Amino acid sequence: MTISVQEIDGKLVAILCGELDTAATPEAELALQPLLQSQGKDIVIDCTDLEYIASSGLRLLLSILKQAQSVGSRVVLKHVNEVVRDVLDLTGFVSIFEFE
Repeated sequence: MTISVQEIDGKLVAILCGELDTAATPEAELALQPLLQSQGKDIVIDCTDLEYIASSGLRLLLSILKQAQSVGSRVVLKHVNEVVRDVLDLTGFVSIFEFE
């Protein structure tokens, strides 16, 4: 799993590549730490190359969402493929996240 975080047009953009499974989640949590300190900036999580997400990855996304909302930021999941979308659908996450 590789993750990059950058600021683009005043938004924090995280690009996820690979599988966000239980083994990758601790490293992903460290890499995504800047999102938890968004200080009111909106967050875009680009899932173009995210191949799989486990429950531990879902918990990580949920913690980012909760933290962002607490400071008035939006979180948008972008380019979610069918496999990841199915997991988000089955877990009810489609109703709590915004998608592009």
